[in-house]
Amino acid sequence: MTAPLLEVRGLTKRFGGVLALDGFDLTLPEGQIRGLIGPNGAGKSTLFNVVTGALPPDGGEIRLAGRPVNGLRPHALVRLGMVRTFQKIHPFRGMSVLESAMVGCHAASRAGLLSAVLRPPRAAREEARIRERASLALEFVGLGAREAEPAEALPLGLQRLLQLACALATGARLLLLDEAASGLTTPETERLAELLLAVRTRGKTIVLVEHDMSLVMRVSDLVTVLNFGRKLAEASPAEVRRHPEVIRAYLGGGGRGAGG
Repeated sequence: MTAPLLEVRGLTKRFGGVLALDGFDLTLPEGQIRGLIGPNGAGKSTLFNVVTGALPPDGGEIRLAGRPVNGLRPHALVRLGMVRTFQKIHPFRGMSVLESAMVGCHAASRAGLLSAVLRPPRAAREEARIRERASLALEFVGLGAREAEPAEALPLGLQRLLQLACALATGARLLLLDEAASGLTTPETERLAELLLAVRTRGKTIVLVEHDMSLVMRVSDLVTVLNFGRKLAEASPAEVRRHPEVIRAYLGGGGRGAGG
């Protein structure tokens, strides 16, 4: 049997006297879309920050494809195949759409600064590969015709797609998407759902933190529910909808809710 792509065991994180993650466990096989939901302050964003190396854990273990990755920084994890997006979008000022997507590729590249400055033939070939990968990622999300446009001039819906393209351009196997549908219109959310399902078809694995419950329930293979830093439930979308504790903690609030 192959190891899970992502395995989290007993993960804890404290902020002063607040226990944001309390012995949290997660096992994620390859090729799955996992929805991650919960009320405000449940620990979802903290989990993303700890798993992707932005914050150190206070306890527990994180494994990526069977390899312990506790303590690794975000850029090292990108090179190992894990990348995240953020709820707040900060386009690269002065860059085109294509150049912005290429930044994602550079994050996963092992070419050093000296090579970038001196540009030996190997570096030139790497730059050409990066440009091609970025262009293919943009084409995949529907931005191929807008490569030359300023990234910061794109409307919010297209900036969300650009963020997804940047993540895909890294070549990562595991995408952690934080509020990917935030601010999108209904047609834009429908388009995002189609793209996420297509990404999974390409063999990628996704963890999706999302307010939009209809999107989570549509695309997720399993849904994990966090509450007070602990796993409240983990089941199929249909089972989660009927789970009495989930309804009380989260879904009873109208089906849209939470950060944290």
